[in-house]
Amino acid sequence: VQLQASGGGLVQAGGSLRLSCAASGRTLSNYVMGWFRQAPGKEREFVAAISWKGSATSYADPVKGRFTISRDNAKNTVSLQMSSLKPDDTAVYYCAAKTTYNVLSSTPDRYDYWGQGTLVTVSS
Repeated sequence: VQLQASGGGLVQAGGSLRLSCAASGRTLSNYVMGWFRQAPGKEREFVAAISWKGSATSYADPVKGRFTISRDNAKNTVSLQMSSLKPDDTAVYYCAAKTTYNVLSSTPDRYDYWGQGTLVTVSS
């Protein structure tokens, strides 16, 4: 499966962005989907994950209450709505697919397919 992330850009602190991840090659409906991010000089970190049908979600503490992950299996897409953005949210954001078990995971190694990343820059 190929994943294509989009929607990144430059935004002022306090603003909002919506990232999208489109899949081709296979349906995402049986995959747990996640968003991760990597800031310059830092390791890749978990942002959010969503179960097969969207009934369960998980968020990293720094983004709870500000970010919302969702999916549309009919359109084979996953989205990340980001609000109240902070300069610390600046990073390359990656979507990822976990093909085994409908169990959410915050560990990058559990995910099997990755998109190319989209850059989000939040100015102060």
